[in-house]
Amino acid sequence: MTKKEKFVKIPSIIFQNEDTMAGHSQFKNIMHRKGAQDAKRAKVFTKIIRELTTSARINPDPESNPRLRQAVIAARGANMPKDTMERAIKRGAGGEDMTDYVEVRYEGYGPGGIAVIVEALTDNRNRTAAEVRSAFTKHGGALGETNSVSFMFDRIGLIRYPKDKMTFDAIFDEALEGGAQNVEESEKSYEVECTLEDFATVRDHLMAAFGDPESAELIWKANNTTAVDEEKAITLMKFIDVLEDNDDVQTVFANFDIPDTVMEKLL
Repeated sequence: MTKKEKFVKIPSIIFQNEDTMAGHSQFKNIMHRKGAQDAKRAKVFTKIIRELTTSARINPDPESNPRLRQAVIAARGANMPKDTMERAIKRGAGGEDMTDYVEVRYEGYGPGGIAVIVEALTDNRNRTAAEVRSAFTKHGGALGETNSVSFMFDRIGLIRYPKDKMTFDAIFDEALEGGAQNVEESEKSYEVECTLEDFATVRDHLMAAFGDPESAELIWKANNTTAVDEEKAITLMKFIDVLEDNDDVQTVFANFDIPDTVMEKLL
């Protein structure tokens, strides 16, 4: 990785330029553009609490439990009250919530032939599968088999820091030293990419240098994007909203590319 690479296009993560926007985990940019929404925030809290509780059963100490540490970072990034977060961890560690959640991944094609990966944490596989399948079908898509679209994505780590915390050169140098593969600059944040295997190492190295990140997560990064016109974009956004509104769905990844002018109309 060299400093000349800092403007390399990453289709599935950030606003690529002033004209286009691509799909990514939890569609954070879309959420920011829509503004504060209490209902959405409640949904986000529900998903994070589920992850906090589930991961705390393994080990309630974030320092020695990478999964819980990642959930804690997500909770802080969502501005979850500290007592809410602590209650969720205690509930999981103390065995108060014994709901048996399992991780499930669904893959398929959404409206306009968009490749979609849905990650869920559910206590009822049949219910979640039926609801996800229904969302695909009702919006002109089709749920596929495992690995039917994941070959179009790479599984990587993504750590995001707000730009007002440091300069690009500072985070670039630390990311390089920590073992990251690339650093991108968007409108409001720096986004550090790393391999799946190096995720914890890079995250911890950056946290030692800059404190808690805005987010630190494992994502599916699309290798290529599919252009979506205005008509298809309307259906696609409705489809994504239905998936995101499902309590069992934790994250959604897609390889769409919607022009910013179209997105302005939709929002």
